[in-house]
Amino acid sequence: MIDIDHDLAPADLTAAIDRMWRLSARRIAALDRRYDRSRGAPVFTVGGRYTSRGWTEWTQGFQYGSMILQFDAAGDADMLAAARRHTVEAMAGHVTHIGVHDHGFNNVSTYGNLLRLHHEGRLPPDGWERHFLELALKCSGAVQAMRWTRIRDGGGFICSFNGPHSLFADTIRSLRVLALAWRLGHVLMGENDRPIDLLERLVQHARTTARYSVYYGQGRDAYDVRGRVAHESIFNLNDGCYRCPNSQQGYSPFTTWTRGLAWIMCGFAEQLEFLATVDDRHLEPLGGRGEIEGFMLEAARATCDFYIEQTPTDGVPYWDTGAPGLARMGDWADRPAEPFNDHEPVDSSAAAIAAQGLMRLGAFLAARGQAADAARYRQAGLTVLRTLLREPYLSVDEDHEGLLLHSVYHRPNGWDHVPPGRKVPCGESSMWGDYHLREAALYVQRLAEGGPYLTFWGPGRPASEPAGGR
Repeated sequence: MIDIDHDLAPADLTAAIDRMWRLSARRIAALDRRYDRSRGAPVFTVGGRYTSRGWTEWTQGFQYGSMILQFDAAGDADMLAAARRHTVEAMAGHVTHIGVHDHGFNNVSTYGNLLRLHHEGRLPPDGWERHFLELALKCSGAVQAMRWTRIRDGGGFICSFNGPHSLFADTIRSLRVLALAWRLGHVLMGENDRPIDLLERLVQHARTTARYSVYYGQGRDAYDVRGRVAHESIFNLNDGCYRCPNSQQGYSPFTTWTRGLAWIMCGFAEQLEFLATVDDRHLEPLGGRGEIEGFMLEAARATCDFYIEQTPTDGVPYWDTGAPGLARMGDWADRPAEPFNDHEPVDSSAAAIAAQGLMRLGAFLAARGQAADAARYRQAGLTVLRTLLREPYLSVDEDHEGLLLHSVYHRPNGWDHVPPGRKVPCGESSMWGDYHLREAALYVQRLAEGGPYLTFWGPGRPASEPAGGR
C-alpha cells in the first residue's frame, strides 16, 4: 500500500522537476538527431537505445509531443520548431489511421498540445496554423469514432485494433480526441447524411468501459475485487452480448495489468474534468450530468483506491497485481518496489500515468468540497511523482536515451530487454513512460507556479473555478 506523504506540496517538487527538464532536453535532442524514422516510431529502449517494435505505430505522438511539453515547461524555441516540423511531416497518417484505437495518444499529444498552446495564448495568433491543427483533430476524432461496435443494451464502444469484438481499457484515454473534435463543433456524418454526435459516442464508450472493464466488488465473478481492471472485454458480434474478460498484456483475464489500470484512472479523471465544462443541455439527452458523472466517478474512485492499496509503498507498481512471481517476494506491497528483483518487473510507466490520474481526481473532488478524499488522492499522486523524479527511476546516465527507467511494454510476449546477469526486464525506458513523466511534471509545475491548470482542451482554469458551457 502506498505510504502517502500528506505534507508534500507541489512546490516541494520544483527542484526535482527542474532537474528532470534539464535531463529531458538532452534526451529529446539526442534522440531526434540519431533516430532513423524510416525504421518506425521509437517504442522502447534496449541497452539504453531506442528501438522500434512493429505492432501498431502508437508512440510517435509521444516522441514529438515530448518536444511540445519541453517548450511548454522550459521555453525552448528549438523544441517547438522541431515539434511543428515533425508534426507536419510525420503525423498526417495517424490522423486518418482507421485501424487503431490510439488517436488520442498520437494526435492529442501533437496537434492537440500545439492547439492548447494557441488557446492558452502561449503561441502568437496564427490563423493558418490554428485552422490546420483544428482540422487535424476534427478528422482524428471522426476517424476514431468510426471504429464503433454496437452492443445489446443500445450503447457501444470504440473497438481496439484486435477487431470489432474487442474493448480495451487503454482507449478511455483516447477519448480526449473525441472531446476535442466535439468541442471544435465537428459532427461525424454517416450513411444517408446521418449526423453522429461525437460527445454521445464519448459518453457511450466511457459507460461501456465503466461497466465491463472495471470491477466493483459486487460478485460479478469469483475474482471481483473492487477497482480491479480487465485489460480487454470480449463481445459476441452476432447479438452484441458481453462474453468474458481477456488480457493481451496482463498475466490473465482475472488479474490486473497495472498500465491498463492506470489508463482507466487517468482517463476517467480527465473526462470528469472535461465534462464539468460541458453545458447540461448537451448531457441531458445522454443520460444527464448526474448519471454520467456518477458512473465515471465510481470507476475513477474504485480504480484509484485499488491502485493505492495494491501498489508498493513508494507508489511504483509491479507490471501485474497477479503476476505469479510475486508469491515468492513476501510482503512486496509493504515495502518499496524493487526494480532489480529476480521474480517480476515493475512498471514505472504505469506509475507515471497513475500519478496524474490520482492528482486530477483529487482536483475534481476538491472543486466539489470533498476535501478529505481530495487530499488523499492528490497526495498519493504527488508521492508517486516524487519517487519517479529520483533514482533509480529517473535516468541520469547521459548514454541512456530514456528518461524514465524500469518501464515494461509486453511481458507476456517477452519483448522487454533483460540485461545480462538479470532475470527480469529492468533498466529500460518507453516512449509513453517518458512522455507521461513529462506530462505529470508539467501538471505539478503549473500547480507550484500558480499557472493555468493543465487541461488537454485549454485554456486551463483552476479546478475550483465554476465550469463553463460549450
